[in-house]
Amino acid sequence: DNVDDWNSHNSPSRVARNWGEQAMLVQAQHYASPSYPYTSYDALFQTSRQHMGGCLWHSFDHQRGYHPDPFYGGIMDVFRQPKFSYYMFMAQRPPVKTGLIAETGPMVFIAHEMTPFSGKDVVVYSNCDEVRLTYNKGGKTYTYKKDKNRKGMPSPVITFPDVYDFMIDKALSRERKQADVYLLAEGLIDGKVVATHKVTPARRPEKLLLWMDNEGTNLEANGSDFVTVVAAVADKQGNIKRLNNYFIKFHIEGEGRILGGSDVMANPAPVKWGTAPVLVQSTLKPGKIKVIASVLMEGSQMPISAELELESAPAVYPLLYNQSEAALIPLTVTGKTDMQMSKSSAEREVERLQKEVNALKLKEVERQQTEFGEQR
Repeated sequence: DNVDDWNSHNSPSRVARNWGEQAMLVQAQHYASPSYPYTSYDALFQTSRQHMGGCLWHSFDHQRGYHPDPFYGGIMDVFRQPKFSYYMFMAQRPPVKTGLIAETGPMVFIAHEMTPFSGKDVVVYSNCDEVRLTYNKGGKTYTYKKDKNRKGMPSPVITFPDVYDFMIDKALSRERKQADVYLLAEGLIDGKVVATHKVTPARRPEKLLLWMDNEGTNLEANGSDFVTVVAAVADKQGNIKRLNNYFIKFHIEGEGRILGGSDVMANPAPVKWGTAPVLVQSTLKPGKIKVIASVLMEGSQMPISAELELESAPAVYPLLYNQSEAALIPLTVTGKTDMQMSKSSAEREVERLQKEVNALKLKEVERQQTEFGEQR
């Protein structure tokens, strides 16, 4: 940690995920190897053999008792959504696959979103011996080779200077070559590509994505277990639109309930860095749970809603409870935002077709604006 004082708590290590890529890059660099003298991962690897190690406080953002502000120094947010620093630390693992329950093996990650506000330098985290970065189809390729004689952290932060240029993206997009715009990182070991990561700019938001973040663990029907369900705003190709200001409303059906309502901004939830998580709690009965996500202010040009079906498993241990008290637990948070019901397949098809019609209308507006706008 590196706060200015223990009242204000301003620090390059304390970064909310929704503050964006520049802030997250600063946090990751601070933890890895900052330009100023400070204890870091790289510094710990350069200590004498008598030094036993070091630790990071804390892995996740959280509320705390001694200060009213949340702690934002985690490498993941409170919903366990990764920041860039998460991938920086991931790059420190050995590139050999093992039988651990955690992810193992080679990895490469591009810490760049290719937005109009993204920096020219492209930062990559990887535990591979060599990283090859390609900017656009048929574009320039950059190469990094790890110095095996370097002392310090196993995999330093890789920075490819002066790579990204939004004006190149604009020029290719105006030529209808959006598919040619991307960043591709390839991790190589012994000359062979063993890991890849591709980033493309997110275009116009078209739809919502919905997934369960449970890391393979069952949701137990014990009335207290819960799981995170994440909604994301995405373009037609499924690229998450990180920069948007939507609110997502959730509706639930079946053997589950949503924790929190509008009073704590849990439902509807603001989209932060492209996603809006919600906590879904089980009931005392195992069964199917359907979650429906839609933008708060629906309209003909707004992203299409999404549905996700999950299922809770029987409780592992016998449950001891009073049935009359259990009946008092509300299954839903009542309110205007809970009026969204599940749409039939026919209704969803109508929504999709209407979206296609509106997209054609928007293309005509795009054509007019292109002819009217500055030609450069």
